Order: sequence, then C-alpha cells, then structure tokens
Amino acid sequence: MPRHMVKQQAPDVVIWTNRGCPACVRAKNFFDSKKINYKEKKLNSGPSVQRAFAIATKGAKSIPQIFINGEHIGGFDDLQNLQTRGELNYKLGLTSELPKLSFGDKIKRALGLI
Repeated sequence: MPRHMVKQQAPDVVIWTNRGCPACVRAKNFFDSKKINYKEKKLNSGPSVQRAFAIATKGAKSIPQIFINGEHIGGFDDLQNLQTRGELNYKLGLTSELPKLSFGDKIKRALGLI
C-alpha cells in the first residue's frame, strides 16, 4: 500500500478541564473543529484527580492543560502557538514533517522564545 494511503493512528489527546473555564471550552471546540477526539479529565472529580493533575503537569496552576500523545503541550495559548507555527499537525500525526523555520524562528526557538 502506498505511504499516502496508510491509515494513521488517531492521536491520543487529553485535556484537563474545570467547570466554568472559557479557555477549556475553546480548547475542546478547537479539537472538535479539527475532528480530533480527546479525553476530558475534569478537575472537580476529587482529590485523587487533583493529585494526578499536579503530577502530570508538574504543578501547573492554570487550565486547560493539554497532552498530545503523552507530551505536555501546555494551555490553550500554547495550543494556539503550535497551530500558528504550523507544528500542531505534526504533533497530531497529521503530517510527517515539521514546517521549515526561518532563521529568525530558529534563533527564537533556541532561546526558548517559541
């Protein structure tokens, strides 16, 4: 079977959320618009979930917190930044190559600015 016809495995997306969180709704709507399934983990589910969140996110204080294929992406702004830079489809397994970076973007990435 030609490479372009190989069925890709669906990405494993987890979104940690909480009730009344507008950014959480935007993150879920974003994945819905891309027709990407995700697992939602709600923080109001009890103390053991709170501990799991703290461990998984290394103490993140904001929500949503998003994981793609086990990699901690960060919050909704981080998700948007990946989309803007053209890296999100790579992380989701929708493309096999990262986009080419300009020289300036390479320097920004090396400095941790993007």
